[in-house]
Amino acid sequence: MKKYYLLVLILVSQILSVSLAKKNKNTIDRYVLVNRHNVRLTVFDKMSPLSVGNGKFAFTADLTGLQTFPSVYSEGIPLTTMAEWGWHSIPNKAGYKYENTMVERDTFGRMVTYPLNSKGEDGDYFRANPHQSNLARLGFILKKADGTQAKSADITDTRQTLKLWNGILESHFKLDGQDIDVETFCHPRLDMVVVNITSDIITADRLALSIKFPYANTLWGRDPSDWNSPDAHTTKVVTKNPKGCKLQRQMDAFSYQCIMQYSQKADLSEIAAHTFSITPSGNSNTLRFCMLLTTDNINPSIIDLAKSKSTCLEYWKHFWSTGGAIDLSGSTDPRWVELERRIVLSQYLTAIQSAQKYPPQETGLTCNSWHGKFHLEMHWWHAVHFALWDRLDMLEHSMGWYQEALPAARKLALRQGYEGVRWPKMVGPDGIDSPSGIGPLLIWQQPHPIYYAELIYRQHPTRKTLDEYKEIVFESARFMADYAHWDAKRKSFQLGPPLITAREKRSRMHDITINPAYELTYWAWGLEKANQWRKRLGLEPLEQWDRISKNMAPLPIREGVYVEMETPIVDDIGHPCMLAAYGLLPEDYLLDKEVMRKTLNHVMANWNWSSTWGWDYPMIAMTAARLNEGEIAIDALLKDVTKNTYLPNGHNFQAARLPIYLPGNGGLLTAAAMMAQGWDGCQDRPAPGFPDNGKWVVKYEGLKKMP
Repeated sequence: MKKYYLLVLILVSQILSVSLAKKNKNTIDRYVLVNRHNVRLTVFDKMSPLSVGNGKFAFTADLTGLQTFPSVYSEGIPLTTMAEWGWHSIPNKAGYKYENTMVERDTFGRMVTYPLNSKGEDGDYFRANPHQSNLARLGFILKKADGTQAKSADITDTRQTLKLWNGILESHFKLDGQDIDVETFCHPRLDMVVVNITSDIITADRLALSIKFPYANTLWGRDPSDWNSPDAHTTKVVTKNPKGCKLQRQMDAFSYQCIMQYSQKADLSEIAAHTFSITPSGNSNTLRFCMLLTTDNINPSIIDLAKSKSTCLEYWKHFWSTGGAIDLSGSTDPRWVELERRIVLSQYLTAIQSAQKYPPQETGLTCNSWHGKFHLEMHWWHAVHFALWDRLDMLEHSMGWYQEALPAARKLALRQGYEGVRWPKMVGPDGIDSPSGIGPLLIWQQPHPIYYAELIYRQHPTRKTLDEYKEIVFESARFMADYAHWDAKRKSFQLGPPLITAREKRSRMHDITINPAYELTYWAWGLEKANQWRKRLGLEPLEQWDRISKNMAPLPIREGVYVEMETPIVDDIGHPCMLAAYGLLPEDYLLDKEVMRKTLNHVMANWNWSSTWGWDYPMIAMTAARLNEGEIAIDALLKDVTKNTYLPNGHNFQAARLPIYLPGNGGLLTAAAMMAQGWDGCQDRPAPGFPDNGKWVVKYEGLKKMP
């Protein structure tokens, strides 16, 4: 018997040794993976300033490592300093009324009000307020040898590297032949940018710092700054000493502090309204300083300037060493380099600005879009990847906002005569639906919170998770059940009218829009999932939810392929959202996989690609992956069209008015994780969403399956 046990022990040991050997052989060298995609710039590029941040605060710099030459970037991506808390509102002195944005629409015999009137002064005000702001502009004042102030053309020998593994931006340049070296990074826990400078021009009194404060811009556009309203805000020096200062900012009801600390003595001077210079007065050729922005009354003693760099290094080493990773370097398809670059840079960009307490706006904390307001239908694209890359806490950061917004969402549903909570489209922290001719009639954001909660439960299947998110899940589902309308003739539940689909085309025909394919499938999935949550909690499933989820209207088909909606007819333009019914979502009773395959092929062959957006390509890729069309998935992810452009800094360019687009980056990460790790019920092979043609060698680890 002892010999038997010994033999078993030897066999188990050998199996474990082989298993570990295989695992180690496939272990990814994450340091090498990340570092081969460090961003390197040698010229001023208005479309590729580089940012440092911590998920809730971001600082975007030019080629000097600060924000020295903003005019170079004015027609591209502006240089900003933004935080999740940087919300400002113009006082409503004129007495604009939200009620004046309401328009009645017939909803199955009921007259329901929606804030569809975005024109006029009332609509303009509530659409633009609240809005995100640029908190400060921090740059160099550089003097040439002749005493005149340097311009961007005077800067030579420029080299800049964003070292991703460290989270540090390294900048080198020369002025009149003299070297200037700058390190820029962000503290991981404080809304603070830290800068280290080494140059002999410091002791020659030719380098100083400039800090300027704008008012908030209420116009639609990239730049959240208004530099032309100096009397509308105040900047006061609260304290100053040779090693630092505290400034108090006041913009109407919005106030915050700016705290500066320096490693050597320096003089603070106010040189114009809201504009200050900080001039080193020591005899060292190095200067370390920080700029902390906060709405809290922070004691400056909490700042440890000397340890800030090591704190940053530890944070980023941990970030890259944990969570998921995908290494494509063994592939022979030459496109692997660009795909891997996009994947790595997208992880960095979403980590520094999309892990906020609020869902991020489409341009994150880099610049403004839609006044800085966040779009709840886009939150899926911003945040789902965090769960799949095993960085769940970055998704959970924003889930608290849904709890806080329940009263506003409940009030919206109640005003329209529905049960539960209705999640709006375009909102600020207050959760109030912004006036728009489109947004108030969108519904595809409604099941999103159920999806997020389910992702969290998959990783933490505990009673605590169920209790924490059950109200969000159940109240979202209550609205969905009440919104679905029973069609007695067809014996199925329909969606709309009035309704505008995820594609947002034919929006003026919302009074006849019904049964969009993706939304039908999402309604069925969401209500079924909500009943599963009831069972997990020991509650009886609701018969109404079960009946609706199993009897949704059939997905609309025309000429053998799925189409966006049953009526009206839409051309092959915009988001091909019917693909999302089997891409973002798993297979269900509504789906015919062969019809979806024909639909996929139709899109690839016939679509108007100039009308698509950044998240469309990963959406297509996920549908292709589920259909075992891996080569189409890769073709979609790397489709050579304008809105699938990824700039040198990793941002997904859309157009001049929208130079960056984080839903594209987030969607890419979701698709990549899904294609590598797989999804529930996928075929049993490594990287099931990638082509099985021998050209793609995909090493991956730390990822989670998609539902």
